[in-house]
Amino acid sequence: MFLDSQRPNGTAFVIGEVGLTTALHEVGYTLSENNPDYVVIGETRSYSFERITKAVRLVGQGHRFIATNPDPTGPSVHGPLPATGAVTALISRATGREPYFIGKPNPLMIRSALRELNAHSEMTAMVGDRMDTDVVAGLEAGLHTVLVLSGVSTSESADNYPYRPSRVVNSVATLADELSEER
Repeated sequence: MFLDSQRPNGTAFVIGEVGLTTALHEVGYTLSENNPDYVVIGETRSYSFERITKAVRLVGQGHRFIATNPDPTGPSVHGPLPATGAVTALISRATGREPYFIGKPNPLMIRSALRELNAHSEMTAMVGDRMDTDVVAGLEAGLHTVLVLSGVSTSESADNYPYRPSRVVNSVATLADELSEER
């Protein structure tokens, strides 16, 4: 929706999963490797050196650089995985250009979601596993925040931040159980 508001029916070179490409198609965007309006980087488990190289060249040529989030890693059962922020850092280092992050912690994303859901910040919570994106996004948007300890952040690492979540729980399942009991 952000890209559509900036440049309706534009073109984009995309590194990301089907959810990202589908969302772009739904707002009238065409995927293109030649002279795209935007270079868009999102989450994927199949980063290819060739596609990253293409992104470096396009961004280096001056094409607009957008990313879905700055998360450097994501969780997996085997330990951390490189995420969007790590890939954008590689492109930034090679080009000297930083992306505009349209996802969390950008408050624009939160405001857009609240508007779409017809919800109010006082009655909404941001639940996430990262202090540096999820919790800070919620705080900056005036939401209640819940840090789940089943992903990236731990109780110990959360103590390193100058802000606190409204609540800390072990997992989303724990939170769901607690909410069921309150009803």
